[in-house]
Amino acid sequence: MDWDQPRPPVSLLLMTQIAADHGVPAEACLAGTGVTPEALLDPGTEVTPRHDLAVARNLITLVPSGHPGLEMGSRFRLAEQGIYGFALLSSPTLRQAVDVGLRFLDLAFAMGTVEARTDRDGDLILSLDAPELPPTVRRFYVERDAASIMTIQRVIAPNLEAITRVEFAFPAPPEGDSVFRDVFGLEPLFDAEETVLVIDRAVVDAPLPGANPHTAAQTIEQCRRLLDSRRARTGVARRVRDELVAGIADPPSLDTVAAFLHMSGRTLRKRLTAEGTSYRILLDEVREHLAEELLLAGGLPVEAIAHRLGYVEVSSFSQAFRRWKGVGPREFRSTFRVQRLRGA
Repeated sequence: MDWDQPRPPVSLLLMTQIAADHGVPAEACLAGTGVTPEALLDPGTEVTPRHDLAVARNLITLVPSGHPGLEMGSRFRLAEQGIYGFALLSSPTLRQAVDVGLRFLDLAFAMGTVEARTDRDGDLILSLDAPELPPTVRRFYVERDAASIMTIQRVIAPNLEAITRVEFAFPAPPEGDSVFRDVFGLEPLFDAEETVLVIDRAVVDAPLPGANPHTAAQTIEQCRRLLDSRRARTGVARRVRDELVAGIADPPSLDTVAAFLHMSGRTLRKRLTAEGTSYRILLDEVREHLAEELLLAGGLPVEAIAHRLGYVEVSSFSQAFRRWKGVGPREFRSTFRVQRLRGA
């Protein structure tokens, strides 16, 4: 796991909401992270798996009873996962949704591993684990991911009883398994060899109601580009990107960023070139990512989004967006409106 890879703060926001339901203020849940409750509502905020782990530890300590991981997974909303969520919603079949989900798992808030295999009967087995995480949080994350998968299945295949078996590689809770039966809709098996969710072979290749080959292909390509950009931005490029995100409404110049990083503009250009990028490329990446998030969130008109991203003219924003996505911002928003409603 890349502990410094940037990701949206969806997971942290969910954890603070669960903490609030148990009477714990968001500030206490976020203690030690440097992240504020206000930042969680900003589409430009990025966090890392280190933040996720710190907040999970706080949540488990502050809410010692119950199963907050199951609560969190049950609240998973594909519409809050950006392009990743829409790629799943438009998948032709469950098998293809699993393939897309695992290929771009780093775009979700996953902290553990999920592997897929087909057993001798043709059922699709999803195996969950969290080997890189401390034992104190491992069960929380495995329960969270299992419940998230169940939630996703119900959204993209609402008329299918797809998951027919759930097994956990840890003991049954002393208070009984009623909460697990509520979440999964079936009797789970505990103390199993591994944690698995089993998708019935009879429905794994059945067509899904939201299937859209064109949208699926488009979103998969966008997922690939987004994942590549997140993985590539380390070192100086990552620091420049952070400064651009923070000041995107009035983007700082290269020289301003260079001064903040205690180097000359010429040195910064050389450092970025050595990392295979440039100030202009990074600014484009930040604007594209934030434009996508703001358009999918649906709360701001295109004109306001353009100004928020530092464009003086809306037409300039529209031209840039068409260059990034192949369609204008209004058409992009319209394309995914139905999927957003289905994933709510």
